[in-house]
Amino acid sequence: MPRPIAGLSARTRVLLTILCVLALTAASLGLQRLLASPHDSTAARPVPAGPRTADRIVPVPLSVTPGSGPGYRLTDRTVIRTAPGTEAVERQAGEVRGIAERLAEALRRPTGLPLPVEGPADGGGIALALDPALPAATGDEGYRLTADADGVRITARSPEGLFRGTQTLRQLLPPRIESPTQVADGTEWTLAPVTVEDRPRYAYRGAMLDVARHFFTPAEVKGFIDRLALYKLNRLHLHLTDDQGWRIEVPARPALTAVGATSEVGGTPGGYYTAADYQEIVRYAQERYLTVVPEIDLPGHSNAALAAYPELDCTGSARPWPYTGIEVGFSTLCPTGDAVFSFTRDVVDELARLTPGPYLHLGGDEAKRMAPAEYAEFVRRVGEQVRAAGKTPAGWNQTAPGGIGLLQFWDGRAGRDTELREATERGAEVIMSPSGRSYLDMKYESTYPLGLVWAGTIEVRTAYDWDPDTLLPLRAGSVVGVEAPLWTETLDTPGELDLMLLPRLPALAELGWSPRDSHDWGRFKVRLAEEGARWEAAGYAYERRPEVPWPAR
Repeated sequence: MPRPIAGLSARTRVLLTILCVLALTAASLGLQRLLASPHDSTAARPVPAGPRTADRIVPVPLSVTPGSGPGYRLTDRTVIRTAPGTEAVERQAGEVRGIAERLAEALRRPTGLPLPVEGPADGGGIALALDPALPAATGDEGYRLTADADGVRITARSPEGLFRGTQTLRQLLPPRIESPTQVADGTEWTLAPVTVEDRPRYAYRGAMLDVARHFFTPAEVKGFIDRLALYKLNRLHLHLTDDQGWRIEVPARPALTAVGATSEVGGTPGGYYTAADYQEIVRYAQERYLTVVPEIDLPGHSNAALAAYPELDCTGSARPWPYTGIEVGFSTLCPTGDAVFSFTRDVVDELARLTPGPYLHLGGDEAKRMAPAEYAEFVRRVGEQVRAAGKTPAGWNQTAPGGIGLLQFWDGRAGRDTELREATERGAEVIMSPSGRSYLDMKYESTYPLGLVWAGTIEVRTAYDWDPDTLLPLRAGSVVGVEAPLWTETLDTPGELDLMLLPRLPALAELGWSPRDSHDWGRFKVRLAEEGARWEAAGYAYERRPEVPWPAR
């Protein structure tokens, strides 16, 4: 035991001991910070106190200028305001008010604040205003956000831009702003002073949900939409049909759902969307500025349709119903004949009637039992039906020889890039979804319990570190966007979807939104790490991959 210091009382000696312990602890923490640079490694970091700084936004904006002063704190006096304007702006006033109401609803839940929505957008609080005088380069999705001690103001040329700005506003608040219930621990809901100017790199930024292999209810699809909207995605591609199930009602072809919707992978019951269900999904997506792109996969991946209408099978390709496995490439519709094109017309016309967006996706992948010439003619004829119904046909990259104008690249086998390049020289546009980079059903590592490995494993950096413009030697300007497909052969709950989406979805969202010269893995992984606290507050499952320096829990 150390000897007592002469002349000091017992109480004084205790106080000195406590001060020494505190000093040693502080020194240790300082050393840890020196050793754990945020660009290095995966060392856990504490969640920062106070307002979130703007260098934590995902996707990273075009321009961020930090301000000075205390920032803006939400209080029980905060009002969300909308602005009057020109006659053209006034016609959009209802849409802008809807954005304000949805923002207020999202902020009221965790804060418990009243946050009334009022007009005009003058005075303090949070203001949403359309401003046609913003530079034309701002586009429909760009916005300007300023925050200071007096309030927050978001301006845009269109309501869609205002909505994108509200997602940035949410990221500038403490992570628990995503809580679905009131946070009662004295959290101060403060935004740091800042000016953000932002617009997207690509016009098409999407994710695909496969509801054919495993069916997901309308409520579950809405939850998926919520996650996409957080990261400024603007397309929801629904893979509605496959060998294991047909998921959309077509009144002219009732057996498609009476027979073809009754199963799914593993043999569980499956399900389908009525017209009302589908339209509700479309409405919910539209409110969050996502366009639904429905896919009917033809002529392959058609076993559920063949089970419902056996006369469409002239090659004997159908498997006994129900088909609950995951093998691909065995089924095909008849390549010719009035019956098959009458069937495709009924389906195309109904889907076009239900879908306000511009695209109908025809699938077209892995039609292994159809001769190339027959396949190209089939795609051409169904593409004409889509155009006659007032929509633009889209398809997987195999449809390039059939004259489809919007091609989704996924299959990099020899020759596919040549077909795609030739199609772009004829004017086709391309969405990049390379399976080894963007397929979110691929495992993170070979031992991960969910997902598949046929395209390899995809860690977060693999999903992030590539450039859609230069992956393939295509006509300059032909790449119009990116999409992250999520196939569900091994996924049957919303929690499992989350584990595969997060944290990889934000990586692909940043590729689609942010400027190419902002692309930096070291900085991105630090920004991504702070999203974990938001997901936890929202109740979203996610994978804490070791390559990301997540804050300590």
